[in-house]
Amino acid sequence: MPDGAPGPASEPYIGLMSGTSTDGVDGVLADLGGGAIRVLASAALALPDGLRHELLALNTPGPDELARAARAANALADCYAAVVRELLARAGLPAARVRAIGAHGQTVRHAPESGYTIQINAPARLAEHTGIAVVADFRSRDVAAGGQGAPLVPAFHAARFGCGAGRAVLNLGGIANLTVLEDPVRGFDTGPANMLMDAWTRRHLGQPYDRDGAWAARGRCHDGLLAALRAEPWFGLAPPKSTGRDLFSLGWLDARIDALPAAGRPAPADVQATLLRLSVETIAEAVRRHAPDTREILACGGGARNPVLMAALARALPCRLTTTDAHGVPAQDVEALAFAWLAQAHVQGRPACLPAVTGARHATLAGCLYPA
Repeated sequence: MPDGAPGPASEPYIGLMSGTSTDGVDGVLADLGGGAIRVLASAALALPDGLRHELLALNTPGPDELARAARAANALADCYAAVVRELLARAGLPAARVRAIGAHGQTVRHAPESGYTIQINAPARLAEHTGIAVVADFRSRDVAAGGQGAPLVPAFHAARFGCGAGRAVLNLGGIANLTVLEDPVRGFDTGPANMLMDAWTRRHLGQPYDRDGAWAARGRCHDGLLAALRAEPWFGLAPPKSTGRDLFSLGWLDARIDALPAAGRPAPADVQATLLRLSVETIAEAVRRHAPDTREILACGGGARNPVLMAALARALPCRLTTTDAHGVPAQDVEALAFAWLAQAHVQGRPACLPAVTGARHATLAGCLYPA
């Protein structure tokens, strides 16, 4: 048995996540036996450019959407399967030992106020190609119960990082969401984290993201644009609330840039600096308004690896900022690990969508099972 491999009483699960930024798939294989949460292997795979472009295009209406979405779902499931194979190889574990895969899919529409949310996924294909049961469609039941269907991870944050007075977890993915680790656990989206910055970087630099925040650091925040962005009414809503690319798209940003006086429009690097500042200010304001007793925030997600963003957050937040690395989970692994945990919760029949987070009428069992 390889070093670190699970023993006979273990419960190996795999979690897969491709987030709002559409940069790639993160995967974790974890032993969740006996209440433990132990990472055995992690892996990441960049999405092929063609698939990433198609997933982004499917966020807005277009021709032949049903067939295109089905083809994209199959291609995404094939990427997921590749990550699963890599995880099994790294852990030295046969597929038959894994209880289930938690695969979130790619959100292309999120409109809980209209009673639906859509994640592109092909879980039956993933189960067929891996020989492992798959849990997917984590949001729909909560939305059916009147909830936001998001964020999904607060119950996992509480299980892994504890409910201590004054502690919160901040996920800096495409969208930023905050989990307040109190009783009852609360959680909500605060607005864009990396999503708009990544999209702006792709448009102007042809790169998937602003590595280490270097481009934003070269720009200057444009006060007029920042004020226009902050005027978005969604920021003023009280939790429970969630959002995504349906609202915070490049079109949303372009409309606010175009509304500025032509002579005073910012250079691309200044827009990037302004977008970073938008993320920082809306997160800090959400903490002050909705979690004022917070004394420590554990950051995770891709944004936790952006030193410019993290330094700006540390200055703006009214509390201490660290990362989940200091608590035993690499920041990049947290969300994928959450979906391994959510898959286990489904298999064990434990509701994991919390009404205090989503606003649903009652707690619900997250996900649907596709047997191997």
